[in-house]
Amino acid sequence: MTGTTNTTTTSLNARTTALDRAHVFHSWSAQAAVKPLVIAGGLGCRVWDHDGRTYLDFSSQLVNVNIGHQHPKVVKAITDQAALLTTISPATANLARGEAARRIVARAPEGFNRVFFTNGGADAIENAIRLARLHTGRDKILSTYRSYHGNTGAAIVATGDWRRVPNEYARGHVHFFGPFLYRSEFWATTPEQECERALQHLEHVIVGEGSASIAAVLLETIPGTAGVMLPPPGYLPGVRELCDRYGIMLILDEVMCGFGRTGRWFAFEGYGVVPDLITFAKGVNSGYVPTGGVLISDPIAADFDETVFPGGLTYSGHPLAMASIVGALDAMSAEGIVQNAARIGRDVLGPALAALQAKHAIIGEVRGEGVFWALDLVADPVTRQPVGAAVMARIKAELLGRGLLPFLIDNRIHVVPPCVVTNEEVAEGIAIIDEVLALDLLA
Repeated sequence: MTGTTNTTTTSLNARTTALDRAHVFHSWSAQAAVKPLVIAGGLGCRVWDHDGRTYLDFSSQLVNVNIGHQHPKVVKAITDQAALLTTISPATANLARGEAARRIVARAPEGFNRVFFTNGGADAIENAIRLARLHTGRDKILSTYRSYHGNTGAAIVATGDWRRVPNEYARGHVHFFGPFLYRSEFWATTPEQECERALQHLEHVIVGEGSASIAAVLLETIPGTAGVMLPPPGYLPGVRELCDRYGIMLILDEVMCGFGRTGRWFAFEGYGVVPDLITFAKGVNSGYVPTGGVLISDPIAADFDETVFPGGLTYSGHPLAMASIVGALDAMSAEGIVQNAARIGRDVLGPALAALQAKHAIIGEVRGEGVFWALDLVADPVTRQPVGAAVMARIKAELLGRGLLPFLIDNRIHVVPPCVVTNEEVAEGIAIIDEVLALDLLA
């Protein structure tokens, strides 16, 4: 931690906390227990509070600040657009919107030429589901139990984790188990077995639910919040084949794993599969202005050439958001930021995490690619019993106390720095994690 403390800045920290506790209602929280970290500013891979306490951001906030904090080209694109036109109806044509769509389409597979812009990832999922249902004339959506797709009506019910249960108001959702060899549901011992058995399980669910009733299979290309679980070789092409066989659309959720996070523009580029619909948000502009969208394959888009699409959002294609996309994607291309994420994962972060695993028995498994990794922490490496909440709370406090801003979920440390992270910053972050995991955490 760096920086100095004075009366003025201390009062700003205190005022920020007081205002937050008095008036802000926090998501996914019991309000009386919330103790938010104050953040006043940021640059690159670091953030700080009003007291000057600095943290190395190994969370990318919510795994979205791919380009780093306060990138000058993205900030300039937003301020230039603000000086020209701050907002306009989505029914109009706007140059920033068209340029943003062109840049996104240019990175998509062949056969994707249209983008429907949304306000974020959750409503991108909502509209992808809507498009699949309208295109097929079917209702059911299949998604995995280990997943997170957002906190709106259909998106939260498509989600597989506990947050779905108090929010099950949307219709037509069915869940199945996706592949995860480390905690296999299929008694598999090899990636090949896990893939084969997971695909067989999915086909059984499709047949059991009635294939003619299923509009889409919705998958995160790499489930992120659920644990950065890379699909085994052949799984996603196998899902594609099942979808084709039964006339089902394949929606790939790239909200968290897209736009550089895996060292590729889209994560699915590494898995030999092309979906029918692609959702995105977060990484497309690093969250500088709320935005998201659906990349629509040409056959689905053609349905609405003469038929009205029954959906819309007041802020769809908002000029400030569109300008931020243009600024972010241009900077990422010009500065080789996606390539940096790939190099860091391959040559620096991946090997460093493997070395940590060899050193600390508490790390049951290391999973990931690019700047998208998870450390699965276990109380017993043989039984793979996850560590408990008290251990994770101590780990979080120890990491923060040493100046590292972590992303912790359940029994995992997600190691997800911005795509612009340097070798030196990786070494700094890994040294802090190493120091904390060396503590007697299981005592």
